[in-house]
Amino acid sequence: MTAGRGIVHCEMPCGEEEAVGLQLWVNLAAEHKMTEPQYQELLDKDIPKISKNGVHCSAIAGESSLGIKSPVYTRTPTTYLDYKLDPGASVEQDIPDGWNAFMYTISGSIRVSGGNDVYDAHRTLVLSDGPGPVRIENPSNEQAHIVLLAGKPLREPVVQHGPFVMNTKEEIYQAMQDYSSGKNGFEGANKWRSEGIEWSMLGGKA
Repeated sequence: MTAGRGIVHCEMPCGEEEAVGLQLWVNLAAEHKMTEPQYQELLDKDIPKISKNGVHCSAIAGESSLGIKSPVYTRTPTTYLDYKLDPGASVEQDIPDGWNAFMYTISGSIRVSGGNDVYDAHRTLVLSDGPGPVRIENPSNEQAHIVLLAGKPLREPVVQHGPFVMNTKEEIYQAMQDYSSGKNGFEGANKWRSEGIEWSMLGGKA
């Protein structure tokens, strides 16, 4: 979803089954801050996937070094890859020069770029901006599940207040005023209702 000039939304999972979710917020460049809001829905069946030598990859955004590319368009150049590595498996992933990158271990444990340290579940690893691809290895006897994320730095000032993210304090004040007065993307905000929030408040009961 691209919030752009303004959108009121709810990202609340609905259903009886237990779910694990990750939500990533990516800043927009100043030139795109006031673009029209857009939404791209990519179902699991539509996400490019590949399995090779014990490595299972889903390309949510960007391109995997294993040869698959996501159809998702991101205004801020972004890579979002979901990797599952069988015991003993390894993979190398290219990251463009100058990009920021990090990994998050969802389950299992990994080693990075030939190092001796082993990182277990629920660890965030910020990668250094060095030459060559990052190598991810699974040294354990159980499957490892991670996400690798990378993006091109905008190198612009960031000012945040509540849900609003702009480049200056003046822009923040304007966004808050627009929301209060229902204009510049917030025309329907005062009448907006969320079935997801109502569903959760009722304890999952219709």
